[in-house]
Amino acid sequence: MTKDAMTDNASRTPMLLPRTGIGIDVHAFAPDSDPQPLWLGGLFWEGERGLAGHSDGDPVAHAAADALFSACGIGDLGTHFGTDRPEFAGASGVTLLAEAARIVRAAGFEIGNVAVQFVGNRPKFGPRREESQRVLTEAAGAPVSVTATTSDGLGFTGRGEGISAVATALVYPAA
Repeated sequence: MTKDAMTDNASRTPMLLPRTGIGIDVHAFAPDSDPQPLWLGGLFWEGERGLAGHSDGDPVAHAAADALFSACGIGDLGTHFGTDRPEFAGASGVTLLAEAARIVRAAGFEIGNVAVQFVGNRPKFGPRREESQRVLTEAAGAPVSVTATTSDGLGFTGRGEGISAVATALVYPAA
């Protein structure tokens, strides 16, 4: 490489690289003494046992929001919507995801996509996957995909004690 080629390369504007983040959220099923509605993937699941939480307990929406914050390096779900924030008590996971997307964009990032997988024995997710993805995509203003699996009877999800979700997000600096 010639000295001129190195100078030319060195004087170029740095390439803007995408950033990735990971989010995880876990909620136990609400006790029988304090029944809650089940909100999962931005949807209400009639007749299903709900999850305990400060907000609606939707681990899919919460993990998605956390992954966005992680990708940008601007805190986490607790930083922005923690239990010390009474205004978020009972808040919809869809509302939290939309607000997370707003915060991410205000921090100078655009969202490429979010992928979420939840682990739980129920509800059966497949029949409502597309509906959930539409709701979450609208909230994030970017593509959100959701997959589901069981843990083959292992751990707290396998014992039917709750649901967990893990998400990844891709963001990139706004031009």
